[in-house]
Amino acid sequence: MSQSDPLREQIIARFDAMSAQLQQAARYVLEHPEEVALVSMRELARLAAVQPATMTRLAKVLGFQGYNEIRAYYAETVRKRNDGFAAKVRQRDVETTSTPESDIAHHMLHGISAQIAALCEPEPLQCLTAMADRLAAAKKVYVLGLRSSHVVAWHFHYVMSLLGERSVHLDGPAGTGGDALIRAKPDEVMLVVSIKPYAVDTLVLAQLAKDKGLAVLSITDSEVSPLAGISEHTIYCATDSYSFFHTLTPALAVSEVLCTLLAELDRPSALKALQDADDHLAHLNTYSNTLPRRV
Repeated sequence: MSQSDPLREQIIARFDAMSAQLQQAARYVLEHPEEVALVSMRELARLAAVQPATMTRLAKVLGFQGYNEIRAYYAETVRKRNDGFAAKVRQRDVETTSTPESDIAHHMLHGISAQIAALCEPEPLQCLTAMADRLAAAKKVYVLGLRSSHVVAWHFHYVMSLLGERSVHLDGPAGTGGDALIRAKPDEVMLVVSIKPYAVDTLVLAQLAKDKGLAVLSITDSEVSPLAGISEHTIYCATDSYSFFHTLTPALAVSEVLCTLLAELDRPSALKALQDADDHLAHLNTYSNTLPRRV
């Protein structure tokens, strides 16, 4: 579904004013528009984990007489697509029901590769470039990612620490992770990573950074993420997976790309910093290509 779709934009604009149940239904519609076009209202409600009546209420909130009008809207949009979108969805369903369980790895990897390929579209690429430019212009970058998102935040911070001293990882013992923001200044930025379910502490610290005048840059999963409204730049990463668990691979890919773009923006300084890091690690015998000798 097109990101400039007027119904999609209307749902995003009204999302914050909706009840929790309506938000749950609206989010599912945003993230699975093809299913709105292809399945019944009861099935869609089951998939979204809401009551069928909630889908009807959502339709009326959006100005429709009932759910069937929403379904017809999405069905017409799917029919107008020239890339065989509906056919692909039906084919996926056929493959899923006829494929043995031993092919789970194939489905997972195929889905992840498609999600990463989606980041190569013009709009995400523009967002990546804009975010890299904003990070490069900041005197200090606070990096935040809790729970499952910690791995992405840590990766970004680790690579950036090899390039210089501007990165501050908001992670500390005894709940002190946010203390580094005590002396945060408006010419600094926060890069925050968070996906549904959003960690409360992440949202609190992101809002605090915003209140202090810092630019908030986010890697998140949806236009209705709580971070979207307070972020100067946002990159959206799909998290759906054939697994029971969400995937962080696209978000990690974004972290890698951002680090590379930042290094390329000041290549001479990056090369010097990396050489200093290599010399330091070599002096400490940090790595080896052989097994250590037995004492």
